[in-house]
Amino acid sequence: MTFIQELTAGFEANTNVENALYMHNYLRGLFSFYGLKTNDRRVIFKEACVNHKNEIKTDCRDIARALYAKEKRDYHYCAVELLTKELKKKFVKDDIHLIEFLIINHSWWDTVDTIAKYLAGGYLQQFPEETTVVIDRFSNSDNMWLNRTTILFQLGYKKDTNQTILFEQCLKHKDSKEFFIQKAIGWALREYGKTNPDAVREFVTTAALKPLSTREALKNL
Repeated sequence: MTFIQELTAGFEANTNVENALYMHNYLRGLFSFYGLKTNDRRVIFKEACVNHKNEIKTDCRDIARALYAKEKRDYHYCAVELLTKELKKKFVKDDIHLIEFLIINHSWWDTVDTIAKYLAGGYLQQFPEETTVVIDRFSNSDNMWLNRTTILFQLGYKKDTNQTILFEQCLKHKDSKEFFIQKAIGWALREYGKTNPDAVREFVTTAALKPLSTREALKNL
C-alpha cells in the first residue's frame, strides 16, 4: 500500500456525510470533502507519514502533485501539510514552480494562506536573492491568489520583515476591489504592527487604503 492509498483507505473509512455537506457549503460549493474534522484527518495523515517515511523522503514533491490531482479537498490539505513539513529549510531553487502550481490550482484562502506563509515565505527566507524576481512576477500576475501571496508571504517574519516590500505591495494593490486582497493588506499590516506599530500607523495614515484594509490593519493598535 502506498502513502496515498493508505490515506484514501483512512479517509473512506471515516467518511462523515453530514460534515462533508457542511464543509462543501462553507467553502461556497467549490470543493467536495470526506467530512473529516481537522484533527481526525491529521491523525490519519500522521500515521500514513510514519508508515511511509522512505516514500515521502524520496518523492514528497510528486506525492503532493498527485494529491492535488484528486478531487477531495482533504487531499489538498494533506499535500500542503506534507510539503510544509518535508521542505522546511530544505527547499531547492526549482521548488518555486511547485509552490506557484499549488497557489493557482484549487485556489481558495484555506490553502493559499498556508502556502503563502509557510511555503512561499519559507522558500524566500532560504533563497532571499530570489525575492525580487518572485515577488515581481507574482505581483504582476493576473492571478489574484498570486497577488495575495506577495502581501502575505512575510506573515511569519516578524522583525525580519522587509518593510519596503510589504508597504510596496500594499500600495500596489490597495485599489483592488477583491475582498481577499483588501483583507490580506489589513492582515499583513496588523501582523507587522505587532513588531513595528509606529510604522504601520504612519503608513495607514498616508496610504489611502480601502476601509476594510484600514480597519483590519488598525484593529489591535
